[in-house]
Amino acid sequence: MENLFLIMPLFEVVFKITHDCPFCNISKKFPSMKMFFWCNNEYDVIEMIAEKPEEYSVVVQELSKISKIVEESSDQHKVHIVMKTCACYTIETPVSKFIDECALLHVSPIVYEGGWEYYHVIAFRHKDLEKFFRSIEEKGFVFDVLRKVPFDGFIASSLALTADSLFSDLTEKQMNALLAAYNYGYYKLPRKADVSTIAVKKKVPRTTFQEHLKKAENKLIASLIPYIMLYKQAPEEKRKSLKIVA
Repeated sequence: MENLFLIMPLFEVVFKITHDCPFCNISKKFPSMKMFFWCNNEYDVIEMIAEKPEEYSVVVQELSKISKIVEESSDQHKVHIVMKTCACYTIETPVSKFIDECALLHVSPIVYEGGWEYYHVIAFRHKDLEKFFRSIEEKGFVFDVLRKVPFDGFIASSLALTADSLFSDLTEKQMNALLAAYNYGYYKLPRKADVSTIAVKKKVPRTTFQEHLKKAENKLIASLIPYIMLYKQAPEEKRKSLKIVA
């Protein structure tokens, strides 16, 4: 452990961990499935991508045994679900608990794939990172450090999108319009449904639905542009280093 890391004032680390955890076990059972987790300490939002779409319903069933699913949407290629209780409270010894205790900054999302969970953290002190890995070793967790990047003025967290920065200007009706458009395949190529069809299904006037959708799209694009500009300025090598899982 002593020689695992060089002493640095600030650096980013990507590592994977496997342990007896319901989400790790699900990803081990369905190795073609990749799951991305975002947590706000109250709810989990999970995005699932699978090579075998027929596995989605089975995995959703497995997840529903862990916590109540309050929302589910799908475009046949990805499934998004919202779980009522976040993993921090449904897992006996969540990794996030040790991350917090060791003063590490976690950059979302957590990625589950092939029985492993992948984390991206920023460490401010070398001893905090050593304490973290010592703590999870004592719990019997197996880990592998995949990448460590010293601070160079451009860290991945600077590109982290926050819910507030993206959605704070959206009204409830605008969010509903976006989700409906997504769920009905409006953003597919080719499109599976047009504005008129979705408006009929949602039982609202076409012009009203279209107005809410266009306003939502304009606000989202305006919020994303600064992040796109920042990402565009990053060297190709740095862009690759921002990925958690290849």
